[in-house]
Amino acid sequence: MSAEAAAIKLGGAVAARAVRLWLAPKEREQQARAPMGELIRVRVPGLRAGRGVERQFEQIADAVAGRVQPLLEHEFRDLTENGREAVLQAVTDTFARVDLSDEAVLGSDADPAELTRRVRSSVPMPSGFSEVETRFYEVVLGECCDCYVRVLRRLPVFTERAVSELLARTTSLGDELEKVLERLPARSLYAPQGTGEDEAFRRQYLELISRSLDEIELFGLGPSEQAPRTKLSVAYVSLRTSEDDGGRGRSAPKRPLLRRGAQLWDTGEGERTSSMRVEAALKGSPRVLLRGEAGSGKTTLLQWLAVTAARGAFTGALAEWNGLIPVLVKLRQYAGEPPPTPEAMLDRVAGPLSGLMPTGWLHRAFADGRVLLLVDGVDELLAGERRGVRDWLRGLLHLYADTRVVVTSRPAAARVDWLRAERFTALQLERMTPADLVSFVRQWHQAVYGQDAGMPCSPEELPGYERSLLTSLQDRPHLQSLATNPLLAALLCALHLARRGQLPRNRMELYRMTLEVLVQQRDTDRGVHSELAAPLTLTDKLCLLRDLAWRLSDNSRTEISVDRAADHVSTKLVAMRHLDGLEGPAVLDHLVHRSGVLRSPVEGRLDFLHRTFQEYLAAQEAAVEDRIGNLVGRAHLDLWRETVVMAAGHANRTQQEELLGGILERAEREPRHARTLRLVAASCQETMASVPSGLAAVLDEAVVRLVPPRRKTEADALAVVGAPVMRWLPPTLEGVSAKTAEATIRTVRQIGGERALARMERYASDSRVRVQQLLMDSWEYFDADAYADSVLRKLSLEQQVLFITHAGQWSALSRLKEACWLSFGYPFSRSLAFLDERSPVRGLWIEDVRGDVDLTPLRAQTDLGVLSLRGKGRLENLDAIEDLTDLTILKLRYWPVLPPLDHLAVLDSLHVLELGTLPPGYDLSRLTRLTNLTDLTLSGTGQPCGIDDPAQLAHLARLELDGYDLDGWALRDALPECVTLLNDCVLPAAFEPPAWCALWDCRTPDGRPHPLNAH
Repeated sequence: MSAEAAAIKLGGAVAARAVRLWLAPKEREQQARAPMGELIRVRVPGLRAGRGVERQFEQIADAVAGRVQPLLEHEFRDLTENGREAVLQAVTDTFARVDLSDEAVLGSDADPAELTRRVRSSVPMPSGFSEVETRFYEVVLGECCDCYVRVLRRLPVFTERAVSELLARTTSLGDELEKVLERLPARSLYAPQGTGEDEAFRRQYLELISRSLDEIELFGLGPSEQAPRTKLSVAYVSLRTSEDDGGRGRSAPKRPLLRRGAQLWDTGEGERTSSMRVEAALKGSPRVLLRGEAGSGKTTLLQWLAVTAARGAFTGALAEWNGLIPVLVKLRQYAGEPPPTPEAMLDRVAGPLSGLMPTGWLHRAFADGRVLLLVDGVDELLAGERRGVRDWLRGLLHLYADTRVVVTSRPAAARVDWLRAERFTALQLERMTPADLVSFVRQWHQAVYGQDAGMPCSPEELPGYERSLLTSLQDRPHLQSLATNPLLAALLCALHLARRGQLPRNRMELYRMTLEVLVQQRDTDRGVHSELAAPLTLTDKLCLLRDLAWRLSDNSRTEISVDRAADHVSTKLVAMRHLDGLEGPAVLDHLVHRSGVLRSPVEGRLDFLHRTFQEYLAAQEAAVEDRIGNLVGRAHLDLWRETVVMAAGHANRTQQEELLGGILERAEREPRHARTLRLVAASCQETMASVPSGLAAVLDEAVVRLVPPRRKTEADALAVVGAPVMRWLPPTLEGVSAKTAEATIRTVRQIGGERALARMERYASDSRVRVQQLLMDSWEYFDADAYADSVLRKLSLEQQVLFITHAGQWSALSRLKEACWLSFGYPFSRSLAFLDERSPVRGLWIEDVRGDVDLTPLRAQTDLGVLSLRGKGRLENLDAIEDLTDLTILKLRYWPVLPPLDHLAVLDSLHVLELGTLPPGYDLSRLTRLTNLTDLTLSGTGQPCGIDDPAQLAHLARLELDGYDLDGWALRDALPECVTLLNDCVLPAAFEPPAWCALWDCRTPDGRPHPLNAH
């Protein structure tokens, strides 16, 4: 459905409800399902008059459609078409079901925000929506409620009813006033002037917070005072967090040297990590100290929490927070001042409105446990002021113990136990995964849409820039490794857009710009004060950081003690005469807290935020101090590889000749390290603006001696060199051994890009089975459509398994109809009806089914020999498998339980059967009657029922049981030889399995691990 059609449909739904309200105020009449034209004819006598009124309401529907259409076209563009239609249908259904009578509208004082809250509470949102779909539902529903109220306010009949309502209220004013006065609390410490204005102020305050905090600066698109701003509710991306034990992240991340397949970039894959979404983590504790490095998204998170609380729009884990009053305290606004008292907490965030706050209002909210206190930036205060913040929080929570609090800080400024005495749980914001980065890039470009001021391109060009950046991130590992937090990811997005899609191919320039932003520009833009007597310039800071990076690398370390680092800084300051008077420990403390490049992963230790930054700065120091000989002598060591490569980019022409010439001379003298040294020398071409003429031929000769690769490890090493290797790889695979052919394909796919795609197209003419399968497996390393059209179409798809690893390959799959063996390795939420349009499918594997699945389309796939479905939800029409008479392998692993499996009895063709999770009490004997079955795996609960006779299992070669209570099983002490594995089962501690049977994760009846579990 197009955005225009969807908008018209929503506009019609809103207008129809307005017609019903116009016809009669009674609930019963408003819920009539008659068409709008018929309803008007009932109310308006005369054909012409009725048609005129009908045209007016059609105009209303068009006006509403005109308002919501831009929202449907431009917001949440990464939603799938099915997801978008499901959300819009849900909003339409909600409008059809919800009470929008006079009582409902006037009861909300005709306030759109209040009406939206009432609609949400009275009609639950349909289950099964993703996080993005949920947010889209909330936005569209709020927009429709706003349009509805605006329409009603302009209907004369509604005005009449509103006046009648007011008169009715006036008639009963005496009685109501008496009741109010009875309920009105006596003046007290918390309510010296009563509470009559509390609700009115609360509404005004929440509305102001909802508007004023729902914007963020599009960082990197210009100076701070001129940078465009966008809606936070659109740009926000959920972050990941984990419990903070103070020891995580001891070593800074090293950039991945190789490209990774697109499956890791699929937004559905990221949920499989050990961390959790920050919303789920916050639910578990009313008091949280949230620690994260510079740019990890701490401030944006608190701002989003404030806006969402103000709108009462929390869903999922934080739904119970709806109704809380957000109070955001940015500590940097109180530098040099004591933290605010409750009376003053709204001064900086609510502006002039704070002067209207009823006396004691915030104290009353604190006392009732209705405040969500958000304290941002402990690290942005001077060291001497942070203790005052802790004392302030302690005093506040002693008085108001039920307050929910989230405090943020960089790790260096607040240790993991900094608020432990106040019963705070410490959480740590995690680095973004590739899937998180994809979501961020999409949300960032969506947020940019519609920002006219300061934009370097037209809105229509943004989708192209988004796709281009995602391709660059996947093809260039150094970009991906750098964008591990929202700040750096936003910087990449802005640079890519500002440079019209031309991020520097030479990563040296990218690192230089990033360091400038982190070390100096960000604090300058935010107005964070320095506590040093003489402020450090960018040059000063980089000089000190370079020296520290070299000292770490020179000792083959990635971290250093704080005391030793302070000594190094003190020594370096002696040579920086213009900084006389500054003490080393104070300067180091400033660099740790404010540079954004150094961090303290554990108490008393320091390292660089990214290993890349240490290597870049150490390489620059080597060039500045002319330590080229040191680099030549260490070029064969893995820890020094990146430093050597980047030093080539920092070096002048003479130094480059010394560096590369020395490395290649070592390769000739030291056969043991020759291959490694030649790879390093070849890799240096990546960072050099130009190759000295005297070195070009020597470097080419070194690369020639490395190709073609003969094994996977050699392929990975060559791929690190990058595009220059392509010219030396074989143009075709004719005459190349199978192992060399496979290693060559791996090299090309890791390099990526258009040249690599063209080379893979030429390799597709090779008919060897293993080569063809590897070419099919390489699909996820390239643009899905381009690779399908140029490479996959030339392969024998009828003979190989085609692995579909991410949703982006779906559109191309529809063109590869000859593929007979399909394996889906990503979260799959589609209908199986796509099988109707394909040639007969012989094998189907879906490893992560999401939601309900109708198996009816399988009836037509009579050639299907392998079927494997794993997932959560419900299997419908399971009897469809009766028609699969050629099925030899069937695997159904579903949670929470499988449906009845009576239809399996007719599948005599089965050789392999795997089922789980079977319901308690399921009769397993029916499965043993499948006479051709040789391999059976069963997962269930309770006692295994129906297999008590060894004769039932005589035809089986292998039986595995998972999850069963075997304490009283008749065959337990005389296991047939086919029982090869018992997994997660209950067994007596004295049970000893025969030699052919293994125990995995089994437990005794008292819940302890079984002593004979395999290791």
